[in-house]
Amino acid sequence: MNKKTAIPRKKKTAKKSAAKSKPWSGRFKEATNQLVEEFTASIPYDWRLYPYDIAGSMVHASMLARQKIITTKESDRILRGLEDILREIASGAFTFSAELEDIHMNIESRLIEKLGPVGGKLHTARSRNDQVALDIRMYLRDEIADIHDLLAALQKTLVGLAHAHQDVILPGYTHLQRAQPVLLGHHLLAYYEMFERDRGRLEDCFRRVNVMPLGAGALAGTVLPIDRKFVARQLGFSGVCENSIDAVSDRDFAIEFAAACSQIMMHLSRLAEEFVIWSSSEFGFITISDAFATGSSIMPQKKNPDVAELTRGKTGRVYGGLMTLLTIMKGLPLAYNRDMQEDKEPLFDAADTVSLTLAVFTDMLKSVTINREAMRRAAEDGFITATDLADYLVKKGMPFREAHEIVGRAVLRALELGCGLNTMPIEEYQRLSDLIGDDVYRALSVERSVSRRSSYGGTAPVNLRKRLQTLMQKR
Repeated sequence: MNKKTAIPRKKKTAKKSAAKSKPWSGRFKEATNQLVEEFTASIPYDWRLYPYDIAGSMVHASMLARQKIITTKESDRILRGLEDILREIASGAFTFSAELEDIHMNIESRLIEKLGPVGGKLHTARSRNDQVALDIRMYLRDEIADIHDLLAALQKTLVGLAHAHQDVILPGYTHLQRAQPVLLGHHLLAYYEMFERDRGRLEDCFRRVNVMPLGAGALAGTVLPIDRKFVARQLGFSGVCENSIDAVSDRDFAIEFAAACSQIMMHLSRLAEEFVIWSSSEFGFITISDAFATGSSIMPQKKNPDVAELTRGKTGRVYGGLMTLLTIMKGLPLAYNRDMQEDKEPLFDAADTVSLTLAVFTDMLKSVTINREAMRRAAEDGFITATDLADYLVKKGMPFREAHEIVGRAVLRALELGCGLNTMPIEEYQRLSDLIGDDVYRALSVERSVSRRSSYGGTAPVNLRKRLQTLMQKR
């Protein structure tokens, strides 16, 4: 780029901060370098933890009074001050300061500003280390519940779509090659099962998230007579972290959540990939609503499945969040290390991405049009019931391996004749085996192929009806 046309850049300079006093400033002679202020601040993103931080602080203040560590009058003033701050933040009147580093110190500083020294008593018997662990766990409880509900809504939509198209047959694929005919409903319910396991993983994750770390202090606990179980009950936790070091020094519960999110996105991405393929001119199995597609800036005829494509793309960023969290934690000695501040952005992004993707994908699914004729034409592929021909021979006493060989030769001969197995002359079949009679064509019927696969979990209509009935009652 020519220097005359170069984009001007703001110069970063190493200035000292004329900042508000730090909670730890008594140990330091010099003010914090301005670049360090910017580098270490987490308030640009952790501000969103404010409702959890305030909720935890209010219960903590009540506990301190209950244990006579502070007076009831002091606790009442702190509670009213925190309620005021909650309203200020919610209304947008609160001014966040990067110089105060994080959401915890922004709230505490404002409380002291409002109440004076009494506000400083709130931090008795706790550290930012156990405080942030509490906030993240409370945040994740809500996110897990929301994503769990969004998955249930997606599953309900899949069940509805499967129920409305119970009789639609399409090719089932392996290696993206036509393999055997299946019911569309059976195909869709495969994703239902995947998302059901995703919900189970979230439920498992919730149990490990829902353990209360507050009271661990910086790492060693406290000498003050706190009541951690009271705090846990008031905040809805099912238990208390048993080891104070573990309580502040691990984020495995966050990693587990990110892993669960990654698997959800992987399943969504697979379904999205099928929608991209199915909506193409080459397949034409489905039509995506105009409301969930975009056009081209140069090619007027184009209708692009961008929601499905972005679902595939956003899967990568959720995977990236998981890898970020794993990498942050992999080399940290006990207990808390500042590296762990970097856990929040990938965690927030994973939760936001999964929630939005589930919501938009479910709405897109509700509006999709199933092109049953196109699916049926594809299912009439002349070789798609080849396995049924082998089964036909097996039922007449031929070993399966021999039957497989005979059917392979039948396919080769049909290709030479330019016909399908269902239209190849009976004379050609009888040259291959004298076990083949005129009833072979009934065995090669697509409907019969589907209906005969009635083994538990198979694609037969009777199985689909039973499964749909169970799922619709369940929901």
